[in-house]
Amino acid sequence: MSSIADNLRAVRQRIDHAARACGRAPGEVALLAVSKTFPAQAVREAHGAGQRAFGESYVQEAVDKLAALEDLRAGTEWHFIGPLQSNKARQVAAHFDWVHSVDRLKIAQRLSDLRPPGMADLQLCIQVNIDDQPTKSGVAPAEALGLAREIAALPRVRLRGLMCIPAPQHDPGRQQAVFASLAALMRDLNREGFGLDTLSMGMSDDLEAAVAAGASIVRVGTAIFGARDYSS
Repeated sequence: MSSIADNLRAVRQRIDHAARACGRAPGEVALLAVSKTFPAQAVREAHGAGQRAFGESYVQEAVDKLAALEDLRAGTEWHFIGPLQSNKARQVAAHFDWVHSVDRLKIAQRLSDLRPPGMADLQLCIQVNIDDQPTKSGVAPAEALGLAREIAALPRVRLRGLMCIPAPQHDPGRQQAVFASLAALMRDLNREGFGLDTLSMGMSDDLEAAVAAGASIVRVGTAIFGARDYSS
């Protein structure tokens, strides 16, 4: 069975090849290792293999994990990528460096209000329901500009870009088309003066299409840590 270090190496090679295939520099694409549901020891192993950015989706699990890995905190980035309820915002504001899943002003305001003094600004991405899935979180593309304007006015947070979780597509061309629409939306926002620089899109099964469409962060879990067990 492949080790986490071997899997990380393989994923980085995929990113490298995908970037070069579309004329991009591999360094333009950051790898976020999605460690949700996996134990602290798995994160420690990935850290030992050079990985420094990790994604979590469940607040209490993440806070417990960060406490167990406090010795690795310096130089490690923690990204919250799951749905966020306002009553959990305090813990996220206090422990994370990034939040990718902001989909309404109330959440952004809570994160802004609760970011502890002295910490760097919390980096935010707006989650966009880019393909209009009825069961998915995220703002409609037409609502992204208004939300961006409201978030940009808040203190202690910084709006960095957009995130999406499109419906699975088996055709690479269709995958890339959906991701390209998020990239086009960010260009539209930047024409309004936002200066966004982050497209968080692409996972284990579609990262190549995301890179080709302009992803700056790909969120990869299964290809690094293995299949998840949600039974507990």
